[in-house]
Amino acid sequence: MVYIWNDPSEVPADFGPSVVTFGNFDGVHRGHQQVLSQLIRSARLTRSKAVAVTFDPHPAFVHRPESAPEMIMGLDDKLEALGELGLDAILVVKYSLDLASLTAEEFVEQYLVDCLHASHVVIGHDARFGRGNSGDLDTMKALGEKFGFEVQVISEFGSEGYPLHDDDGADRRCSSTWVREALQEGDVATAAAVLGRWHRMRGEVVHGAARGRALGFPTANLASNASGLIPADGIYAGWLVDQAGKRWPAAISVGSNPTFDGVSRQVEAHVIDRPKEAVEDFDLYGQTVVVEFVARLRGMVAYRGPEALVDQMKLDVVQAHDLLVKR
Repeated sequence: MVYIWNDPSEVPADFGPSVVTFGNFDGVHRGHQQVLSQLIRSARLTRSKAVAVTFDPHPAFVHRPESAPEMIMGLDDKLEALGELGLDAILVVKYSLDLASLTAEEFVEQYLVDCLHASHVVIGHDARFGRGNSGDLDTMKALGEKFGFEVQVISEFGSEGYPLHDDDGADRRCSSTWVREALQEGDVATAAAVLGRWHRMRGEVVHGAARGRALGFPTANLASNASGLIPADGIYAGWLVDQAGKRWPAAISVGSNPTFDGVSRQVEAHVIDRPKEAVEDFDLYGQTVVVEFVARLRGMVAYRGPEALVDQMKLDVVQAHDLLVKR
């Protein structure tokens, strides 16, 4: 069981000692996983608690909201992904201008030492923290000597040991930026390689224009406030996970329905292997579902009427089924 605290006041006074790291962890990609797996090993060896401190919202939304990056995943998915790694606890710190005003020493003393009783702090070699990002690795080492904790430096996955390569074949460190770039290009395969799992969105299934049903391809439409970065427009093969946890192969449409002069972007998933004996009872409306993106089949195209679109949709479903079920 992983403890999730939304305020330092929720941390038990006798908690610890702990091995701690901190960061935004957007995407919980393989670089994050490398750091956290080492943190967990260190905690087990020292019989300490393994703790991650994360911030909500992302600092960019506080300092420069007009240019803040799109989040790869919502907070609930981030906490779930972090919890699956084997951490003992996660502290969610509300990011605000007050928090940003703390000096590097004040942040470390208040959150890592006084609150979590850190015996070890695990960070990357380029970590920055404290007011104006004034704190760095040397700062943390000095604070470790002052407050009595050890500092462990980790190189994130991708730059050493088991590299991933970009389109030019160059070694590239796993990063949230790389994931965003891939998704914005519709390259969900590269995003999955960096994340270590399929990219996902989570949201409530709501009523749409019902065009898919009229064409013979009913879809589960995600609400506009669904969490997770929307990939580039196109048709994807993927999975829909219903509220009960059952996984269904799906052909997923992302876009504005150009054949019908759509204007707002939508994410719609057509479940391929719906139970034929109870197809009329297969109702996902109101459920909170997860949509996972496995492969991009094609870009979004405006067809010359519904007939041509239906012919293409039949091909999309066959291709998605072959990719997901027959491989």
